[in-house]
Amino acid sequence: MLNAINVNSEIGPLKTVLLHRPGKEIENITPETMERMLFDDVPDQKLADKEHDVFAQTLKDNGVEVVYVEDLLEDILQNSKIRDQFLTTYLAEHFYTDDAAEDIKNYLDTLSVHDLVQTIYAGLRREKVNFKHPSLHDIAGSDANDPFILDPLPNAYFTRDPQAMMGSGLTINHMTFEARRPESLITEYIMKYHPRFSGKVDIWLDRSVDSRLEGGDEQVLNAHTLAIGVSQRTSSRSIQRLAHKLFESSDSIFDTVVAIEIPHNHAMMHLDTVFTMINKDQFTVFPFPGIMDDEGKMNINILHPDKNKGIKMEHRTNLKETLKEVLKLDDLDLIETGGGDPVAARREQWNDGSNTLAIAPGEVITYNRNYVTVDLMRKHGIIVHEIPSSELARGRGGARCMSQPIYREDINN
Repeated sequence: MLNAINVNSEIGPLKTVLLHRPGKEIENITPETMERMLFDDVPDQKLADKEHDVFAQTLKDNGVEVVYVEDLLEDILQNSKIRDQFLTTYLAEHFYTDDAAEDIKNYLDTLSVHDLVQTIYAGLRREKVNFKHPSLHDIAGSDANDPFILDPLPNAYFTRDPQAMMGSGLTINHMTFEARRPESLITEYIMKYHPRFSGKVDIWLDRSVDSRLEGGDEQVLNAHTLAIGVSQRTSSRSIQRLAHKLFESSDSIFDTVVAIEIPHNHAMMHLDTVFTMINKDQFTVFPFPGIMDDEGKMNINILHPDKNKGIKMEHRTNLKETLKEVLKLDDLDLIETGGGDPVAARREQWNDGSNTLAIAPGEVITYNRNYVTVDLMRKHGIIVHEIPSSELARGRGGARCMSQPIYREDINN
């Protein structure tokens, strides 16, 4: 493997993937914090871990190297200077005053590196810290009722979103909601300091940009073409910024970005909750009345480099025809979530029936609960590996959401 990152498609044989095994953080959600933590329910951690282990083992059984983000973070925090810098930044971004940050950091410095990483994910309970300044401990208002002074990161098992690896590099994303922003900080430090990546990857955009961008909206259709959702979590401004960067960089061969507008809501938060590529000419899609209007139209823009304006933009309204155009295909197969049935489609989209992870062309991993979509994919010639999902699905994300490909074999497009 010459490159630390090599992702030139959604479907090339998957060789290395980044995961995070759910930890105590998913049980450190309360009914009062669920909305802020972006959850609809509190998963059972023991069952979620078992389900996630099946997912990881399915990947390994198919020749995929599984790398855990928490292990990479633990590797780099063995260095005391990096650890000190990380904690200083982490606490500053939680808006703590210098005195409060010092008290919290003094406690965190007593932990082993392993326990520190576990705490970063699980959150830090207020009673753990011996505050030198009582007023900082007895915070007035609603914060006084929150047992955590550092929030848990329950969304972290959706490793797709804090970054998106494409080509030889990645975007380190400015997450929409505060609850997820520490995940991007973790990515930033791993890319900067871990020997596996340090100095070996291109950063197309970093998390310092002031417009939202998340990996669930970023899809690599082929070595020249990206599809990006304009969604609740990704803005058109971020898409244009990324297009400028990719078109101008000598290290990038991407010359086409397809911006696809989807409804801005929690049920369809990212493009990959309604649309994923599973073969050279096959896609899963949640159809009308999900992402299209009553005439089957939607808002699509194709971005290309332009010598005079920087970017040339062309408007389209038909998803199938647009995909045929940019992928140079005579025809393609759109496999409708839930078979397009008005009940099954809505149910299975809510349970991530559209959120499939391709591990090779025409071969995917997906949740077993979406049996209508699974059966339909098999009828369309797709090899389907089913994984359990009673608890993992409570976070509103499927196999694609839970995985960040690091290395895929190239395919002929």
